[in-house]
Amino acid sequence: MNVVCQSTAKPLALVARILLAAIFISAGLSKLAGFEGTVGYIASKGLPAPSLIAVLTIAIEVLGGIAIVIGYKVRVAGLMLAVFTLLAGFIFHNFWAVSADQAYIQNIMFMKNLSMAGGLLLLTVFGAGGLSVDAKTAAKES
Repeated sequence: MNVVCQSTAKPLALVARILLAAIFISAGLSKLAGFEGTVGYIASKGLPAPSLIAVLTIAIEVLGGIAIVIGYKVRVAGLMLAVFTLLAGFIFHNFWAVSADQAYIQNIMFMKNLSMAGGLLLLTVFGAGGLSVDAKTAAKES
């Protein structure tokens, strides 16, 4: 790794984690604020136990997002959110099954979910980086 990359790797990893997690934290808090609407939307997709799914979704998004920001158990949080994001893409952004006037935006949303899942899987593989709880824990253990 060259000198420029070495000196910027830790702060860039932190910025990347914040940017990646921001959508999950804000979406989870929005779902919490509009809980009944969230439950109704989940129910409209024919999923069972929409209230339970809404609570689990909020917990996964907010807690997983916070874990990624602070760099705590990032590999687990990244994998959990990647799976969640892929499932959400297939269930809620199924562009292949909507009317033509909705297909374009749903395709964009689906592709956004695929892209986010890719970033989350990179976190799963490579971890949080230097400015993280995980790095501090690893340093104490060695």
